[in-house]
Amino acid sequence: MTRAVEAFTALTLFSIVYIALSVGLVPLPEIIQNQIIPVFPWWLLMTFGSYSLGNLGWHIMTFSDCPKAYAELLEEIQTARSDLVSKGVVL
Repeated sequence: MTRAVEAFTALTLFSIVYIALSVGLVPLPEIIQNQIIPVFPWWLLMTFGSYSLGNLGWHIMTFSDCPKAYAELLEEIQTARSDLVSKGVVL
């Protein structure tokens, strides 16, 4: 099963459960039915966004350098520069 199918299945399952809860097919206490269920998707969205930003921030802070890639990039830049100079481009 691909990731897209898994995501679609989870979204469909969540939508069915949420619709069943919001319509009242599943009996819940009145405070949950009227105050928690209507804002639950927004709470999930805020939780996911907070997790995503935190995860992104953590991985940016702990980003490791790649000295081999740095040396390779400098070599490619030098090769491109010498190629341009040989063709008459002034840098």
